[in-house]
Amino acid sequence: MKARIKWVQDATFLGESGSGHAVVMDGPPDYGGRNLGVRPMEMLLLGLGGCACFDVVLILNRSRQAITDCVAEIEAERAGQEPKVFTAIHVHFIVTGKELDEKRVARAVELSAEKYCSASIMLGKTATITHDYEIRQA
Repeated sequence: MKARIKWVQDATFLGESGSGHAVVMDGPPDYGGRNLGVRPMEMLLLGLGGCACFDVVLILNRSRQAITDCVAEIEAERAGQEPKVFTAIHVHFIVTGKELDEKRVARAVELSAEKYCSASIMLGKTATITHDYEIRQA
């Protein structure tokens, strides 16, 4: 896996993934940014949420659950001093579908958190990560 990050100006950077996609990252105005893009640390949380949702959807589809939506709402806390690593992260899944089996949803969330989500497992080296879920009827 490869990535390339290019400085554009001030605190603005263009990140390019090895798969050919690009994203703008920018800092806040008090650090010279213009608020044109996501912050790099926010990008880490987005990656965690994308990885976790990918796992949950894949696991539920493979177990023949009629899933119609999956949302991960994430809240995180960072250390007060440098390096300001994440110290606590909570992932709340909202899984929507038709007659979803609660045990299968719980298992999908557990498998993602403990076995499959590389981002979650990696960030778990510095942060306490918790997960919960709710099921909504489609």
